[in-house]
Amino acid sequence: MEYILLAAALAVFVIVIFTLEACRAKREEKNFILKLSKDYLKLSDKKYATERFEKLDSYFRRHPKEGQLDDITWNDLGMDELYKRMNYTLSATGEEYLYYALRSISLDREELERFESRVRFFGDHPEARVKFQFRMNRLGHTGKYSLYDYIDNLDYLGERSNKRHFILDLLFLPLMGVCAFNFPVGMLGIAALMVYNIITYFKEKGEIDPYIISFAYVIRLLNVCDELEKAGLSGCGEELEQIKIHKKVLQPMRRNSFWVMNSGSARGGNASGDIIGIVMDYIRMVFHVDLIKFNSMLGILRHHVEDVDSLISILGYLETAAAVWIFRESLENGWCRPEFTEGKLEITLENGYHPLLTAPVKNSIAAGRGVLLTGSNASGKSTFLKTVAVNAILAQTIHTCAADGYRAPLFRIYSSMALRDDLTGGESYYIVEIKALKRILDAAAGTAADAAADVGINAVTAGRAPVLCFVDEVLRGTNTVERIAASTQILKSLGRAGIFCFAATHDIELTELLQDAFDNYHFEENVQNGDISFNYCLQAGKASSRNAIRLLELMGYPDEITDRAFRMAERFLTTGSW
Repeated sequence: MEYILLAAALAVFVIVIFTLEACRAKREEKNFILKLSKDYLKLSDKKYATERFEKLDSYFRRHPKEGQLDDITWNDLGMDELYKRMNYTLSATGEEYLYYALRSISLDREELERFESRVRFFGDHPEARVKFQFRMNRLGHTGKYSLYDYIDNLDYLGERSNKRHFILDLLFLPLMGVCAFNFPVGMLGIAALMVYNIITYFKEKGEIDPYIISFAYVIRLLNVCDELEKAGLSGCGEELEQIKIHKKVLQPMRRNSFWVMNSGSARGGNASGDIIGIVMDYIRMVFHVDLIKFNSMLGILRHHVEDVDSLISILGYLETAAAVWIFRESLENGWCRPEFTEGKLEITLENGYHPLLTAPVKNSIAAGRGVLLTGSNASGKSTFLKTVAVNAILAQTIHTCAADGYRAPLFRIYSSMALRDDLTGGESYYIVEIKALKRILDAAAGTAADAAADVGINAVTAGRAPVLCFVDEVLRGTNTVERIAASTQILKSLGRAGIFCFAATHDIELTELLQDAFDNYHFEENVQNGDISFNYCLQAGKASSRNAIRLLELMGYPDEITDRAFRMAERFLTTGSW
């Protein structure tokens, strides 16, 4: 009787534990859905492990195409921080695709309009968005590595046969037969075979363990695809049809996949450590069922890597669209959809600002040729360059601008702004800079050649898309005389047909030398009562103030330094010599 009571107590204990766990999971699920519905702006409050952040470009590196931002431009504009600001994705697939999207400048209006329709769908159908994002959160991540780190290395596993595993499993049958005639000998043989299987199991399991993470992710990917068909994504019919096609060929991977991974990894979590799981582990060790299934899954995956890649692309594309809608909602200073023009190279930015600034000063500009910015340090030149550049990038990637209005042609975009010495390559700042400028000239040369080949056809409509470039303090790494001479010729080259250049400089001489190719704008400072302030408002014309020495005075430099500097500057302006 006491055994029955003990069994009943254990059963009640197990039921209570499972009930409490189910209630906890349901409560967490409800709270998360509530967050997706009400507090979705907090989804970008993430901490990024260094290893994981370094892998965000995995999808991007695997999918090169024309017009993508190069590393120099991405780093010049601090796009990593902008990415973090707008990363409202919940899965590794979404994170990597969003990174890819921000670096993939689109030169196709229809492509951008299609993306816009998906963003609007998630904005107009909040319930569908919540259901979709909840499922993408279930998809989860792959740890500190990208799925592509595993997929691209599948060949290292080679062709794996199950013959040896089948033979070892079949040996149990004759040994069981031996038990019928000589039980001790039969059991000894079974025990020896079990020990051998366990020893060889751990050796082979260690080789495949890292790949089980990727297999589990693929299984979750297929599960999410199943759920999406019931999620009411009426505005994403094209994507759902593609999902069905690619999912079908990968279905065999799911059959008996529980032998390869525990229930926790299949859901994106950790192993539960329950009794059933422990029993399953011993079955795996003795009979190698997970190794057999793994080899079967490996064969399927190796032949259908592109189908997995397509599913990642489709889900990543949709999750990026949902994240962009939330990003738009987060722009308290306003946003707009860009308008793409044809014909002349003209850019109009109305009340544009940088989306990383919490209290930005908005500026507007309507330019029909190159723009040359002058003004003192900290007056706003570099910020304005980045404002125009970032809005141009956002216009052609996520069809969103931090402005009241943006009108421009479709561009290929480059910059040369925040360069540094290349210590590892042994190159000085000047060498790094002239290489960065040369790549812009080389890109622009193709545009100019295409335009010249069709007499009378504008560079915007002939051949490749025009170049939009941003240059901050051109050739700052060399002496004054050669800097001004070389800068003049380089900027003149960047002011020819098929190129639109925004440049900032402290060399006021360039405003006169380049007046035939560039329009002058400036930012100014106010020095009053021993203090300096900036209004960060863009002004037409060149800068007229020279306050560099005055700033030294305000910062407390000795009078003997500032007075002598003033006199030297006046003498040079008067005589032309030092």
